[in-house]
Amino acid sequence: MEGSLSSAHLTVLKSIRKHIQYLDDEVAELDAGIRNIVQTQYREPWQLLQTLPGVDEIAAAGLIAEIGDDISAFGSRESLASWAGLCPGNNESAGKRKSGKTRKGNQSLRRLMCEISQAAVKTKSQFKGKHQSLTIRRGYKRSIIAIGHKMLRVIYCILTKLTPYKDPEIDYEALTVQRNAPRWLQMLQKYNYLPALTKE
Repeated sequence: MEGSLSSAHLTVLKSIRKHIQYLDDEVAELDAGIRNIVQTQYREPWQLLQTLPGVDEIAAAGLIAEIGDDISAFGSRESLASWAGLCPGNNESAGKRKSGKTRKGNQSLRRLMCEISQAAVKTKSQFKGKHQSLTIRRGYKRSIIAIGHKMLRVIYCILTKLTPYKDPEIDYEALTVQRNAPRWLQMLQKYNYLPALTKE
């Protein structure tokens, strides 16, 4: 900042800084309370949701708060997407698409899914490639809605089958080997299944 600050300016800035710190402390306390609840009452679905790209601890807790852990109440993936307001409208006549507006739905869940989608498209997952192809044809905002719709359908499957997410773009076997190969080699050498490797 350029210029001088008077004592009045400093007083106001100190007050603002204290208020920001107070809000940060309140948010941290609420986050801790949310984590405690989901870890004790919804541990399995909470952990499974975090296997999805773009979903962290708080986002997973938010999904459980909005959807619940009994996903069968929605009946189908389509019903869940419609309830969230992430099911695009279909108004087509004579081969011409007139409108693609999304329906009204749960605004909190829709907002959360948009945040998750924006985080997911930055990861090395199928959602990144899908987003890039959609953005060219439909623009950034509409592609984020489309990714949110796709991810919500995946969430429905995760909570229905209670299985972690596996991305088709990722070779999990190769990742496992990459992470564990040094340890495996050390153990094989330790028990004389492989000769010790010497550095030249």
